[in-house]
Amino acid sequence: MDRREVREQIFKLLFRVEFNDADEMPEQKELFLEDEGPFKAKDSRKITEKYDKIVEKLPEIDAMLNEKATGWNIRRMGKVDLTLLRLAVYEILFDETIPTGVAINEAVELAKAYGQDGSPAFVNGVLAKFAANEE
Repeated sequence: MDRREVREQIFKLLFRVEFNDADEMPEQKELFLEDEGPFKAKDSRKITEKYDKIVEKLPEIDAMLNEKATGWNIRRMGKVDLTLLRLAVYEILFDETIPTGVAINEAVELAKAYGQDGSPAFVNGVLAKFAANEE
């Protein structure tokens, strides 16, 4: 599985956070791996390790999103857009192996596939604010 496919699976798993309590997520993670898989062991490990790292940083990421997304609050954002933003912000700020441009491009591509008509532009606009801080 290439990085793009792994990222898409992380997005799908992370999307479940919006619909399940934190104490239900370990079971949801197992169900996801069964339902979406079977994955090779190394791919399952990549998906779950990055997912766990993102979830650990969610309060911090959400606070930054609330600050940067002028006129928007995470509670008002579409769930797909929010999930994509969380994943990309994690990659931009906390994953040194992913270049900022790649994180933004991949988030926009996923927004085209899973979001609404305005999702790619919204995701790109919010992430541009994070990219400006990285330069």
